[in-house]
Amino acid sequence: MESELRVFAVDDDPIVLRALERMLRSNNIAVEAFTSPTAFLERPPYDGVACLLLDLQMPGLTGLDVQGAIRGKGMSIPIVFLSARSDVPMTARAMREGAIDFLVKPVDEEQLLDAIERARVHATALRQEQQLKRDAEERLARLTRRERQVCGLVAAGLLNKQIAHELGMSEKTVKVHRGRLTRKLGVDSVAALVRLLSNRRESR
Repeated sequence: MESELRVFAVDDDPIVLRALERMLRSNNIAVEAFTSPTAFLERPPYDGVACLLLDLQMPGLTGLDVQGAIRGKGMSIPIVFLSARSDVPMTARAMREGAIDFLVKPVDEEQLLDAIERARVHATALRQEQQLKRDAEERLARLTRRERQVCGLVAAGLLNKQIAHELGMSEKTVKVHRGRLTRKLGVDSVAALVRLLSNRRESR
C-alpha cells in the first residue's frame, strides 16, 4: 500500500471508527476519522490519492446522501461503503453511482484492505487523468483564437489547402499558424495533437 494514500472513514459509531483506525494504522495507512458526515464534507479537499470508507446508515445524512453531495461538488474520491446489513437495492444504487465496493460489518480485514487497494488504483488513475486535463488546458490556453480554429481543423484531418478555404485565408498563413500552434503546444505531429485534445475531452 503506497504511503501517500490517505483513507477517510465516516461512521457515526465511535467504536467502529476506532477499530478501523487501528486496523489501517497497523497496515501503515494514513487515516482521518469522522463521526459526522457533515464534518467530512466541510473538510478542505485533499489533493493526494485518497479513498473514503463510508457508513451507509447514519442519522441525518445517509451514505448515499454523502455520495451525492461529493458528486455535486465535483469531487472525485473512490468510495467503499460499510453497512451493518446487506441491502441489495441500496448496494445496487451505490455501485451504479460509482462505489468501489460494499462491505458488511464486521468488516473482514483482508476484504477491506483489498477494497482499499482497488480504490487506491482507481484514485491514482483519476489523478493522472486530471493532471493530463490540466496540462492540455494550460497548453491550449496559450493559443490565439485563430490558432485554436486552425488547431481544431488540423485535428479533424483537414489539409492546409482545405483549412485555408474554410477560414478564408491563404495557405501560407495557415502554415504560419500551424507552426506557431505546434510550438506552443509542444506537439510534433497531428497524432500528438489529437492525443492532447483527447486528453482534454476524456477528463471532463
